[in-house]
Amino acid sequence: MRNILIIGAGRSASSLIKYLLNKSTEENLQITIGDLSLELAEKKTNNHPNAKAIALDINNVEQRQAEIQKANIVISMLPAHMHVEVAKDCVIFKKNMVTASYISDAMQALDAEVKANNLIFMNEIGLDPGIDHMSAMKVINEIKDKGGKMLLFESFCGGLVAPESDNNLWNYKFTWAPRNVVLAGQGGAAKFIQEGRYKYIPYHKLFRRTEFLHIEGYGKFEGYSNRDSLKYKSVYGLDDVLTLYRGTIRRVGFSKAWNMFVQLGMTDDTYAMENSETMSYREFINSFLPYSATDSAEIKTRMQLGIEQDDIMWEKLLELDLFNATKIVGLKNASPAQILEKILTDSWTLQPDDKDMIVMYHKFGYEINGVEKQIDSKMVCIGDDQTYTAMAKTVGLPVAMAALQILNGKIKTPGVQLPINKEVYEPILKELEEFGVVFNEIEMPYIGYNPDKLVANY
Repeated sequence: MRNILIIGAGRSASSLIKYLLNKSTEENLQITIGDLSLELAEKKTNNHPNAKAIALDINNVEQRQAEIQKANIVISMLPAHMHVEVAKDCVIFKKNMVTASYISDAMQALDAEVKANNLIFMNEIGLDPGIDHMSAMKVINEIKDKGGKMLLFESFCGGLVAPESDNNLWNYKFTWAPRNVVLAGQGGAAKFIQEGRYKYIPYHKLFRRTEFLHIEGYGKFEGYSNRDSLKYKSVYGLDDVLTLYRGTIRRVGFSKAWNMFVQLGMTDDTYAMENSETMSYREFINSFLPYSATDSAEIKTRMQLGIEQDDIMWEKLLELDLFNATKIVGLKNASPAQILEKILTDSWTLQPDDKDMIVMYHKFGYEINGVEKQIDSKMVCIGDDQTYTAMAKTVGLPVAMAALQILNGKIKTPGVQLPINKEVYEPILKELEEFGVVFNEIEMPYIGYNPDKLVANY
């Protein structure tokens, strides 16, 4: 049997493992699932005869290398910074590898060795990055194949709560790592291009500069800019494009409300707060407010943020129980961001009956035969349950499909890469449709950002 080693059995691995187990008999597969928690790995096997769970400590070099040697291909579902040690072993033992993470500098540095050994290290093949790359390149290449010239590319993606489970004022629940949500947008200004002009949004302004979009059947959404859209110019072959913008999708109103935390300083992860372990939620928010001998924390918050008493923003803060004097943070030497994450997790954790939702939206503007045109491509995926979430499906399924394609010799191009070649994205996008990941592509009149061709410093 052909052995697939999966390292990491977290939430995103559920659909990945299920897919490979369902294929295991016809494809002659043995699935080895390694995780620090043997219990978690065993749970993911579902007692399948072609699955084996092992307790795997990634820092145990001898054990890690022994398991990699036994594998025909390695799938790493570890946190991004842990991939490189696995990757180095895969080079040594000449094993192909698949991850859903962005290609790090350390991973890219292995490219020459990977190619020299005729190996395939497929990265960025989850949801975002992953399905976004594949669905975008499909349309971009179709436009170019017809002789079209790209003018505009916008791409938005978001993990949200499904409408039937949307029952809070923020219209949001955590469907992925809460820490990543709290720290979103930090680490430098957002950079993009609009109508040939470079634009920048500093972090403290990010959540007040949003784009709006409509998804049929699901209503209106907003998108705030991702940190660096410019790096996709060369990746997507869009060096001459006039507009390039990538963003994160939320329900309308989320960004304005989230901006309250940014302005108060609650998303800061650069320092530890004193006495955080015994601090109450009320003391936490009061820490960011001016001292007053007479005014309450509630009054000071409204004054600081300019919130009227009847403003929905105020109701959103109250819903999180931020002013509770008896709820204790319970985190030692915690940063503001870590404490905020704890508070939000109380309110935004998906409940057993909740379902999540993935929304992706691409906008392609192009010129062909002197005529400007536009294609809007939209995808909505609803999760099945708490195990097989929309996030787990859209992250895990492309990983599994890519691994099987590589194993079967269908993907042949060696090197450290992302899924922008037709040999990768065409079969995977087609197969994803069987699992409800379907893009609806509609031709539209070209709008752009300056439809009237006004002469201005736009």
